[in-house]
Amino acid sequence: MTIITTRQREQWLRPLRVQDVPRLRLVCFPHAGGAASFFKTWGARLPEGVELYGVQYPGRQDRVREPFARTVDELAGPVASALRPLAEVPTALFGHSMGAAVAHETARLLEAEPGGPPAGLVVSGRPAPDRLRRTEVYLGGEEALLADLRRLGGTSEEVLDDPALRELILPTLAADYRLIETYRPRDLSPIRTPVCACVSDADPEVNQEEAAAWERHTTGPFRLRVFPGDHFYLVPQEERLVEQLLEFCGLPGRWPSTP
Repeated sequence: MTIITTRQREQWLRPLRVQDVPRLRLVCFPHAGGAASFFKTWGARLPEGVELYGVQYPGRQDRVREPFARTVDELAGPVASALRPLAEVPTALFGHSMGAAVAHETARLLEAEPGGPPAGLVVSGRPAPDRLRRTEVYLGGEEALLADLRRLGGTSEEVLDDPALRELILPTLAADYRLIETYRPRDLSPIRTPVCACVSDADPEVNQEEAAAWERHTTGPFRLRVFPGDHFYLVPQEERLVEQLLEFCGLPGRWPSTP
């Protein structure tokens, strides 16, 4: 694994909630077009002792001058290296949609390290690696990307109808769509990390059967959780999702505060 400096680690891992005595680190991987800040509201829902980090991919926000990643490996490798020095505290990984693929590959890399496997991997809104749907939206240009955003929800019409805002988001989306639509897992062997698959009951990207197939990709415990909503169910269902995630990691929703 590549050795990474403190500055490089801070490029990839954005602290959204830091604790004096951490008991668990929750590391969240955003969807295509997303950024670490997508998870900033989660911090208020976490109990004492749980830290929150968002993964910041290159090419967006304060990393806008950096080239976009072209493969999942270009994201998973540096994130795993950034997490390597933090192995003294149990780490749980959460990824939504494209982020689920990056989190899964990151977990595989971490398992090869002395610190052992993560405490848990929560994959959201994505079929199991052996059930991937083959799509090529990225080849259709701007109109295809905009149509897919409308299909999935999660982006307001005000943003989609504003030429200036579209100009800001479309390069990132095009790069991320290309990355994830050309992604083909090289290793389909199960990982040791416990896996929880989260899916909504009306997601056009993944159905419950495809999500349940993640069970074949871990030798550890597996759970399936179904939520109401569409592909971006995790926004209106944030409170329930965080509670389920913590329960999967063996933690109550909120620990009693110190008097």
